[in-house]
Amino acid sequence: MGRGLLISESISHGADKPQEQHRRDICIVGRWIHDRGFVASTDGNISIRLGPDRILASPTCISKGMMTPDDLVVTNLEGQRISGSRKVSSEIAMHLLIYHLRPDVNAICHAHPPTATGFAAAGMALDKPILCELIVTLGQVPLARYGTPGTRELSDAIEPFVANHDAILMANHGVVTYGPDLLTAFMRMETTEHFAHVALVAELLGTQKLLSNSELEKLVAARTQYGAASNAPAAGLSTDGVPSGAAERISLTRRELESLIDEAVQRERARR
Repeated sequence: MGRGLLISESISHGADKPQEQHRRDICIVGRWIHDRGFVASTDGNISIRLGPDRILASPTCISKGMMTPDDLVVTNLEGQRISGSRKVSSEIAMHLLIYHLRPDVNAICHAHPPTATGFAAAGMALDKPILCELIVTLGQVPLARYGTPGTRELSDAIEPFVANHDAILMANHGVVTYGPDLLTAFMRMETTEHFAHVALVAELLGTQKLLSNSELEKLVAARTQYGAASNAPAAGLSTDGVPSGAAERISLTRRELESLIDEAVQRERARR
């Protein structure tokens, strides 16, 4: 099957598919992230959980926009190749860590979208409440410390954030997103880059107008309605009224964040 036909197809939600469909889906998403400029050259990697002990992944040293289904490799949970003629990605350990810590995750995208990666290179998380859509869908995108790609350092750096976030900036490196299926994982990558664009424009215009505590409270309440993961905390830890020091706690659970919001709202009512 030619690449043109692959890209003309669409992928859908759901992990219960034949392996051949998963292979086609990875190639489609590889083309998407390449065409959008989220990766260059042979950067990035994509994977899907095939079952309790097997992972289907993009190989190393290949453009994600030029992959064919036969290029992909199947590994075990130790990252050892089971099938496929190409070499396993050097960053497979990062994927395996996420699958281990998040049984609900069935697909992962790692890329270097320029604006979001710029924030990562500047040492800045995407955690300010300036865009309601991000709060509802992702909550916030924390920044993990730098870890050398292809080493245990990288897995160790992201590990503290995996349980409570669905997208992570990796300092001086890029972005990793994940979800119950590949389409969701890709959309979270796209959302992260879009939010980074908005945050950068707001900064260049001279101000980032933060949502208020009451506005944030409504968005947190709406997250379940929109299907957001309950373990992904909402952004807004630096809004006025939130206790000092909270901005550094970027791995707060949703319950902890809602408690902070309640306290801030009560203090505001008491002042009135």
